[in-house]
Amino acid sequence: MQEQYLEIRVSGRYLVDVPKGDGPWPLLAGFHGYGQTAEDELALLNRIPGAEGWVRCAIEALHPFINAKGEPGFSWMTRRDRERRIAENVAYVDAVLDRIGREYPVGTLVLHGFSQGAGMACRAAVLGCHRVSGVMLLGGDVPPDLEWLDPMRKVHLARGDRDRLYTQERFEADRQKLSNAGVDGGTFIYRGGHLPTADYFAAAGGFLSALG
Repeated sequence: MQEQYLEIRVSGRYLVDVPKGDGPWPLLAGFHGYGQTAEDELALLNRIPGAEGWVRCAIEALHPFINAKGEPGFSWMTRRDRERRIAENVAYVDAVLDRIGREYPVGTLVLHGFSQGAGMACRAAVLGCHRVSGVMLLGGDVPPDLEWLDPMRKVHLARGDRDRLYTQERFEADRQKLSNAGVDGGTFIYRGGHLPTADYFAAAGGFLSALG
């Protein structure tokens, strides 16, 4: 048996919400969690105070499946062919940000990742070609394969105190990893589970306003 690969053209989907006026505007790009859609991430971005003054872009993962609710969902990664998928995902995100930069007058770039999307936000910041001003990580960890974290600039790392998916142990390990790399920004723990609460959005809005 021979295992071979063939590159083909695949379409990716993203949603954009643009403020009123002529710009220029800062750009907030988000990555949804496992089994979610771009609509889920855009709704999350829109709840961050002050985000209405940013171009908001929710990028949908390339790998569709039917989630536990019996509805279409998408995934960023699987265990198989991880290095290949990482490279494809980063190239995809770069292409989306390239197009947005051509179509809208945007400047400052901040990335937001929820759950599985947190890893994608980190990889896009570190491995992608677009310079970011900050990264917001909610309920998801910094990928262990990333060693050079300087391109993330500033990081807002957050979790719910009852989150069973992104545990306190993993949160503390990521906080130490970022600190060791000299990446500042701050951490936040809110009362709740895996999903964000009003307290999270308030803290996220404060981080965002300092970068916009």
